[in-house]
Amino acid sequence: MRRFEMLPPGPKLPSLVQTAWFMRDSPGLMESLHRRYGPIFTARYAGFPPEVYVTTAELAAQVYQTDQGGGRAGEARRDFLEHMVGAHSVLTLDGDDWWRHRKLLNPPLRARQVAGYHDEITAIAAEKIATWPLGRPFALRERMQDITLEIIIRLIFGIRDAGRVRRLRALLPELIETGGSMQLLALPERLRGLAARVPFLASGRFVRLRAEVDTILFDEIRRRRATPGGTDVLGRLLETELGDQEIRDELVTMLIAGHETTATGLAWAFERLLRMPDILERLPDDEPYLDAVVKEVLRVRPVVYEAPRLLDVPLRLGEYEIPAGWYAGPYIPLVHRDPEAFPSPEEFRPERFMDGHQNRAWMPFGGGRRFCVGAQLALLEMRVIIREVLNRLELSAPDQAPEARRLKNVTLAPAKLTRVIARARTPARMP
Repeated sequence: MRRFEMLPPGPKLPSLVQTAWFMRDSPGLMESLHRRYGPIFTARYAGFPPEVYVTTAELAAQVYQTDQGGGRAGEARRDFLEHMVGAHSVLTLDGDDWWRHRKLLNPPLRARQVAGYHDEITAIAAEKIATWPLGRPFALRERMQDITLEIIIRLIFGIRDAGRVRRLRALLPELIETGGSMQLLALPERLRGLAARVPFLASGRFVRLRAEVDTILFDEIRRRRATPGGTDVLGRLLETELGDQEIRDELVTMLIAGHETTATGLAWAFERLLRMPDILERLPDDEPYLDAVVKEVLRVRPVVYEAPRLLDVPLRLGEYEIPAGWYAGPYIPLVHRDPEAFPSPEEFRPERFMDGHQNRAWMPFGGGRRFCVGAQLALLEMRVIIREVLNRLELSAPDQAPEARRLKNVTLAPAKLTRVIARARTPARMP
């Protein structure tokens, strides 16, 4: 007789082999396990507790319920992110500390507040787009990262000093790339401090980069405390009870959570749209349709692929019981292909999100109480930047074959980083 205490099935391969497979082709691994084992399965990665993945909206909701007690999202991320964002980040905190930070971050990042950044985001996008090469292929994701990084520096950090802006433009991409490298993440926490002393290792380079960035940020925080005010996020955080270290950690959190991820979402948007001319024709002037297109892009190509919880108590899912001490979480790309939640999930249909339609199974920003606090800013950025690109340029794909998904730091990115050819639009559309 089958019992609740049964563990979800999974491959018998050694954890090192499963880890290597995940790093080489994580979508392929997940889809293979889903086909073989069904909507609940277990994977094992070297150095970490077993992780149970769920692939339907109903099961994902059950996992997210552990946010009310029984699961810790912060602890589940700590090994991967604390070296970058610090110990005082909404990404790595749990319990009362997390709730305190979340309440203080909510006001400056609400939809009504971030809407005030519309014109500045437009200006930043126009400034950067004007530098793009014409008539030859280039990687769009890298250009999108230039835009989203500038938005972070100017609108989140509020830094205007030209010298500091130039230095951060150079430092921050390397900090993210080095801090998210698999060489660093694969090291157990106890070994990272030792590895940081070896100059030629990624961990040593990362520690030096982090120290230089922190020097700039702490100096900016001290300077701004002496002259309060400003509409940027830093200015608003300085009005709260958060200390300097807490503010630094939350600023870096917004960098990590809002720079590479939003740029990757934008890259996927054009990777998809350039292969669907009938949809592209309706953009950018139809604002509700543009919003729906952005949400459908994030459904078919979610950037963040999982949202795990570390279980404090056993969790029953269907006929299985997941032990305390294991990870459990939705594998978001497969949840977004759940036909119960999204009929005909293989079709690109922005109409799913028209007329204010909401779907709780849509979770590119996570779910439960830990839904991403910066989601409204990311959605605004995507709408504004897509519109600005289409008003100024005609893009084409040099290869009409879809780009595969590959693991890039903690995101699923287009394998070729969305290769495009840009030509000036004549006459240019006016926003």
